[in-house]
Amino acid sequence: MKITYLHQYFKFPNETGGTRSFDLSNGFLKIGHDVDIITSTSSEEMKSKNRWFKLKKRGIKVNYIYLPYSNKMAYFNRVIVFLKFAWFSSFKLLSLKTDIVLATSTPLTIGIPALIKKWFHKTPYIFEVRDVWPEAPIAVGVIKNKFFKKILFWLEYLIYKNSSAIIPLSVDMKYSIISRYPKLKKKITVIENISEMERFQKKHNKKKSFLKNKIGFKPRFSILYAGTFGHVNGIDYVIRMAHEMIKLDPTIVFILIGDGKEKNKIMQEAIKKRLINKNIFFLNPISKKDLPKLYFECDMASSFVIPIKELWANSANKFFDTLAAGKPILINYKGWQQKVINKANIGYVLPLNIKKTLVKKFIAYTRNKLLILKQGKNAKYFAKENYALNIALTKYNSVLSTLKN
Repeated sequence: MKITYLHQYFKFPNETGGTRSFDLSNGFLKIGHDVDIITSTSSEEMKSKNRWFKLKKRGIKVNYIYLPYSNKMAYFNRVIVFLKFAWFSSFKLLSLKTDIVLATSTPLTIGIPALIKKWFHKTPYIFEVRDVWPEAPIAVGVIKNKFFKKILFWLEYLIYKNSSAIIPLSVDMKYSIISRYPKLKKKITVIENISEMERFQKKHNKKKSFLKNKIGFKPRFSILYAGTFGHVNGIDYVIRMAHEMIKLDPTIVFILIGDGKEKNKIMQEAIKKRLINKNIFFLNPISKKDLPKLYFECDMASSFVIPIKELWANSANKFFDTLAAGKPILINYKGWQQKVINKANIGYVLPLNIKKTLVKKFIAYTRNKLLILKQGKNAKYFAKENYALNIALTKYNSVLSTLKN
């Protein structure tokens, strides 16, 4: 089967960012499918006089359009990029022969080219929901205009209704979709994000410490955050946590790696509270290929969001990478991930409000070496049994087989 994969932010493992689309595409190739990617790039090296730059790498054919994008951009400017990509990729998709289109959000506008392809060429499409739009941005307060909200909900329904299958990345996303469109229940198959076991379980040289080289020493207990510094990530929570923690136990260190609109603000707050390079260290983004080494050396890893219920449905790469690395996961929100953590005993759920007594409780947890070791083993096992690439591919292949028939 020929699959055309629409993903505005497709990344190879040697780049920074999530690699779900690469991992699935690579798996599709091994099964025997043919894969074309339509995506965008911020790299000037891929600018083309013909608008589209085509590259074949590791068997995957990738069509790039130069549309610079950053989390640091104003929201209006980001919307313009979303619309430009939807416009140009619609024409590109119409020019390609394919059996099925796999459109993965965000943004919601990624569904427009797939919708047009179906209308013009009768090509079925799968819509993959990474974040529930427009519910999430409305809850955050990014979208306030009532008329604009109505347009987005109409577009959401139009995309869902015309899809052959809907793939949310968490069960909470599924419930969110069904709560608005109960008639679409039969179309929905949950395929969570991927714990890429092979990548994160590679053996590392214990004699050469990447972490010690970066911060100058080996902490007693280190907590890794590898992701975006955006508004919804709420990394100011970490600053507040570290501020309370340093008074009680300065041997616990937060390693924050990544980039984003809020990073400078967060760094300034850490400097103001005299935490930077004491129990908070900021590192520049590194590729997904190099990230496992950092996970290997840290004691646990983390995922954070601001206290808005609609964001608890997230299926962040950080959660799945942590489990794949065999490390306990630290979060500060409720929802399906909290339930999984408690049921499988694979991490620690922090409270929404930081209090001294609760900080003391977490410090005691970090000193329980046997529990940390057990949770790490549990995390690795749970990832292998529930979120490994082969499991995601089996589920996807089942969906594809249904559509083929």
